[in-house]
Amino acid sequence: MRHGMKQKKLNMDTNARKALFSNLTAAVLRHEQIKITLPRAKVLRTFVDNMITLGKKGQLNNRRQALSFLRDEEVVAKLFSTLAERYKNRNGGYTRVLHAGYRYGDCAEMAIIELVDRDVNAKGAADLARVAAEKAAAAEAEKAASAEVAKEEKKAEKKEKAEKKESAKKATAEKKTTAKKSTKKSAE
Repeated sequence: MRHGMKQKKLNMDTNARKALFSNLTAAVLRHEQIKITLPRAKVLRTFVDNMITLGKKGQLNNRRQALSFLRDEEVVAKLFSTLAERYKNRNGGYTRVLHAGYRYGDCAEMAIIELVDRDVNAKGAADLARVAAEKAAAAEAEKAASAEVAKEEKKAEKKEKAEKKESAKKATAEKKTTAKKSTKKSAE
C-alpha cells in the first residue's frame, strides 16, 4: 500500500531524489527563480514552502533542521533573515510555478519556479559580484602595468639624458683635444 507516500518518485531512487530536491531547494532560495521541468517544479514547491515556514519560526532547532536539509550555511542565513522577514505576514503559498514551454531536444515540459514577491536582483547576484570583482582586479592589474610601463619609460628617458650628456661631454672633450692639436700644429 502507498500509505504516507505523497511525492512522485520521478523515476529515481530515494537518495537521489532527496539530494536533488535538497539542491534544487537551495537553488530556489539563493536565486529566487530557477527553470526546471514541470513535474519537478510541482514537487519542489512543497520543499521550498516547508523551508520558508521553518525560517519564519526562527528557533535554533528549526535552523538546524534547515541546515540538515539544505547543507549550505549561506542559504540558511538568508532563509532565516531576509526571507523570513519578507514572508512574515504571508501564510503559505510562497512559491509560484509558471509554465515555460517545452525543452528543445526531448520536448519535456519546462516550468519556472519562483518565490512570490521575489527580489529581481537576487538571480545571478553572485555571478554579477564575481564579474565585478574580476573587472576590478583586471583594472587594478592594468593600472599597475601602466604604472610599471611609465616607470620604465622614465628610466629610459633618464638613461637617454645621461647618455646625451655623456656624449656631449665626450664631444666637447674631443673638440678641446682637436682644438689643442690644431693650435699645436699651427704653432709649429
